[in-house]
Amino acid sequence: MAEIPQGWESRGREPTLFRRFRFDGYSQTRDFLDALAALTEAHGVHPQNINFGSNYINITLDPDTAGQADTSLALRISALYSPAES
Repeated sequence: MAEIPQGWESRGREPTLFRRFRFDGYSQTRDFLDALAALTEAHGVHPQNINFGSNYINITLDPDTAGQADTSLALRISALYSPAES
């Protein structure tokens, strides 16, 4: 597996990448979800599992056919997240 991006963790036998993003409130959560949707539509690549509450979003990136999690997508998603939102 390629180097795991900062803030993400590897899980499972066929390693997935997981990260929880935390926010101060729902409006920040919603803004991040909107930015995530725009990013993934623009690149044509989507996280396989997203779940969220009013102040967090969990994202899991499954391995591709070669058994590698998409670290480049993880990096692009992380770039959307402002440390001031944590």
